[in-house]
Amino acid sequence: MSDLDAFIAGLPKAELHVHHVGSASPRIVSELAARHPDSAVPTDPEALADYFTFRDFAHFIEVYLSVVDLIRDAEDVRLLTYEVARDMARQQIRYAELTITPFSSTRRGIPDAAFVEAIEDARKAAESELGVVLRWCFDIPGEAGLEAAEETARIACDLRPEGLVSFGLGGPEIGVPRPQFKPYFDRAIAAGLHSVPHAGETTGPGTIWDALRDLRAERIGHGTSATQDPALLAHLAEHRIPLEVCPTSNIATRAVRTLDEHPIKEMVDAGVLVTINSDDPPMFGTDLNTEYAVAGQLLDLDTAGLAALAKNAVEASFMDAPAKARLATEIDAYTASWRG
Repeated sequence: MSDLDAFIAGLPKAELHVHHVGSASPRIVSELAARHPDSAVPTDPEALADYFTFRDFAHFIEVYLSVVDLIRDAEDVRLLTYEVARDMARQQIRYAELTITPFSSTRRGIPDAAFVEAIEDARKAAESELGVVLRWCFDIPGEAGLEAAEETARIACDLRPEGLVSFGLGGPEIGVPRPQFKPYFDRAIAAGLHSVPHAGETTGPGTIWDALRDLRAERIGHGTSATQDPALLAHLAEHRIPLEVCPTSNIATRAVRTLDEHPIKEMVDAGVLVTINSDDPPMFGTDLNTEYAVAGQLLDLDTAGLAALAKNAVEASFMDAPAKARLATEIDAYTASWRG
């Protein structure tokens, strides 16, 4: 392990773009697959590596949904959520906004109240037992259309779990225009939730503009194509609208061809607030520590630069001011005391 890798391993961190089901480790996925033998998902953890090799973004969605189908009751939900937090604790992740898709579970027969109770029970246990603070982003699976949008907005606004802070939109972008979801984002924003849709991952900068104008996005999930539009980059920088960047994910889904072509440096050079995230880490063979190492290489960062990236995530998070100050202070103290 290099000095920078060792520094990253101990660096206190926040993560803002990481998916609930997509964070299921091979061990948990194989256990769930064994419990549900009618699934196409392999039960052998080694076979999962091949299963999680994606031809393109559409194939990724297909595989992702097959894993979603393994979450069939409230105990599955609770187990997954707590185990995700356990993996985060090992990486020194102090705070995470976990993207959750309630519609994927409620349409499979898990009652909405039981689903919410399961994630909240896991959230409280993770904080008290593991020291990981979890918050939720409830997101619309865009490919499921307006029915899913209505259900997601209803659960978010009517049941409103204590840990819920934001409202999102995921899934394929091609053929799923952002403006159609405006009424549901308006409803969520009126209920006090923040707007954090995916945009510009596999489509052009026009999708990001739609997310900003129609969905009133406060952060952009991925935003990979933002560098194709200088006016958009300037707008993001001026208004301090963060991008949730996930380098390895972008390569795995073929949103970007190679790491050398990743636009993260252009984003940073334009003054955009960039945060580093893992998206669906086990599916992409990564974790947040690895993503910091990748970003450090792409941006040629030393320990101070990596610590600054960690503080970007704190700034862009929806923590309250005292919590942000505490985590930023912890990052500073760790960096100051570091001896490589």
